[in-house]
Amino acid sequence: MSDANLANIQAAGDGRFIAIVPSGHAQVVTSNGREQGAASPMELLLIALGTCTAIDVESILKKKRERVTSYRVEVHGDRREEYPKSFTKMYVRHIFRGHALKEEAVQRAIELSETKYCSVAATLRPTVEIVSSYTIEEEPAA
Repeated sequence: MSDANLANIQAAGDGRFIAIVPSGHAQVVTSNGREQGAASPMELLLIALGTCTAIDVESILKKKRERVTSYRVEVHGDRREEYPKSFTKMYVRHIFRGHALKEEAVQRAIELSETKYCSVAATLRPTVEIVSSYTIEEEPAA
């Protein structure tokens, strides 16, 4: 087994764990993010999907020379009531601000991320429906 994709997780007590990812970075993870001051594994899935697609979309729009001045992604999900309480549907909302952003370019960047580039989406997609939307706000002229 290669260490290139090996994460080490060490129990730290009180429902907390220290995860060391292959790049060497440490992440505190907890069984309940709201009570322990760290993200839960399910919250990390939301973050993973959002950042994966954001990286792709930002890169694609930069290559298309779109003038994005602000970009953020909101991700939330629906979970099963019974165990395992897995996500059944995840909603990804892209919020852009910029100068004369082309709607077609934004749509295509999101589509390419979802269908071709985002490995997190590809991993989740067999069991989770991913629904994307976007908003474009025009940056006022200075």
